[in-house]
Amino acid sequence: MIEVKNITKSFAKEMVVNNVSFGVKQGSIYGLLGSNGAGKTTLMRLISGILKQNSGTIRMFDEDVFENLHVKNRLVFIPDSLYFFPQYNVKQLAKYYKEMYPDWSEERYEQLKKMFNLDENKKVHQFSKGMQRQVVFWLSMSAMPDILILDEPFDGLDAVMRKKIKNLIIQDVAERAMTVLISSHNLREVEDICDYIGILHKGEVLLQRDLDDLKTDIHKIQVSFKDFDMAPLKRRLNILYHEKRGSVHLLIVKGKEEEVSHTVEKYSPVLYDRLPLTLEEIFIYELGGAGYAIETITV
Repeated sequence: MIEVKNITKSFAKEMVVNNVSFGVKQGSIYGLLGSNGAGKTTLMRLISGILKQNSGTIRMFDEDVFENLHVKNRLVFIPDSLYFFPQYNVKQLAKYYKEMYPDWSEERYEQLKKMFNLDENKKVHQFSKGMQRQVVFWLSMSAMPDILILDEPFDGLDAVMRKKIKNLIIQDVAERAMTVLISSHNLREVEDICDYIGILHKGEVLLQRDLDDLKTDIHKIQVSFKDFDMAPLKRRLNILYHEKRGSVHLLIVKGKEEEVSHTVEKYSPVLYDRLPLTLEEIFIYELGGAGYAIETITV
C-alpha cells in the first residue's frame, strides 16, 4: 500500500533522510519510532506528498504521491503542529473537508459528533490544544481515508480520549482495511496499537520488524540457583543484559523460547520465571549493543 524505496532528503548541506526504505501493508498499522531530530516529521511530510524527496520513490496505490491529486484524495495527514483557518468553526471546517475528500461521510460525522461532544459552532482556535486535536480526528475519520498518516498523534489528549481514538483507528483498520502510519518518539504510546515497528535514528532506519516477531525471540527471565556459577550458562545463552538482585539473576536473553528454557533447566534452577517484556525494553537491549544512544530513542 505504501512503498518507500531509497529516499533521501537534504536541506542545504544537511542530510535529514538518508536512503530510507520500508513498506506498509494494506490494513496494517506501522509505527515509525525515533528520537527528536531523527527525521520522522520530514519523512512523514515526504510520504504525504508535502515535500519532494531528492532521490528515491514513494508510491501509494502503485502511483507516485507528490502532486498526485488522485492519491491525496484518499489519504489524510495529521501533523504534529496543527493549523486552522482563524475564523472557521467546526461546521465550516467540516464543509471544507467535505469538498476536499470525495468519500466524506456525513453519517460518520454525525456519529462522531456524539463521541467527541464538541460545539460545532465554536471557532476551532478557541478550543484547547487537546480539543483541537479531537476536532482534527473527528473531521479526518469522517473523510473515510484509505491511508491515515499521523505525526505524534496523541499529544495533548487525555487518557480517556486517547483510548477512544485508538479504538476508532483500530475499528477502521479492521472494518475498512484502512492503512495507518504513525510517527512517535514514545514507544509506550504505540505498543498496543501497531502491527509493525520501524526505528529511525539520524535519518536512517536502524531496524524494522513485525511486533509479534520482536516479542518472540527476546525474553526477560529471572533465575536462581543453589551454589551455582553463572559462567557456563552465560556461555550458552545470548544474554543482552544481566543484573543480580540478591540470589536472583535477572536476564534479558535473545533466542527461541524453547531453546532458552531447555538450556536454563539443564542446570536445575531453584527459581525460573519468564517476565513480561515491554517494547521499550526490547529496543534498549537489542540495539544497545550496536553503539546507538538508545536512551534518546526511548522515553
